[in-house]
Amino acid sequence: MKKLNRKIASSAIIAALYVVITLLMAPLSFGVIQLRLSELFNHLAAFNRRYILSVTLGVLIVNIFSPLGPIDMLFGTLGTLIGTTLTYVLAHKITNLFFKFMIATLCQMPGMFLVALEMHIYAKLPIFLTYWILALGEIASMLIGAVIVYLLSKKINFYE
Repeated sequence: MKKLNRKIASSAIIAALYVVITLLMAPLSFGVIQLRLSELFNHLAAFNRRYILSVTLGVLIVNIFSPLGPIDMLFGTLGTLIGTTLTYVLAHKITNLFFKFMIATLCQMPGMFLVALEMHIYAKLPIFLTYWILALGEIASMLIGAVIVYLLSKKINFYE
C-alpha cells in the first residue's frame, strides 16, 4: 500500500508541476509560437507508463486556462496522450538515454499536428505553417527538457 501511495503521489506531483510551470510561463505556453517548458515531463513516459496519465492530466487541467478553452482541452490533451503513449511504447526498453530522449521528442510531433489542426479550425491559420512553427517550439522545449531530465535522472529513479 505504501508503494502504491508513493506512485499516486508522485504522479499527482508531476501533473501539478506541469500545470504550475505552464501557467508561470503562460505568455509562452499558449498560441502558435510556444515554448512550453513543462513539456519536459513528456520524457518521463520513456521511463514509466504511469507518467502517461500524469502528464496528460496536467495538460487537461492547464488547458482549462487556454485562450482556446474546451477545444484546446480536447485537441491538446489528445495530442499529449498520443505522444506520451508512443513514447512509452517505443522508448521504455531503450537503455541509451540519448536515444530515449530523441524518441520521446519525435513522438510529440503527431500531437503538434493536432494542435495545428485545432488552430486551423478555430483561427483559420494555415495548417502546415502552423504545424512547423509548433513543432519547432516543441523540439526546443523537449531538448531543453532532455537536459533537465537527464540531470534529474542522476538523482531520481524515474523507472520506479
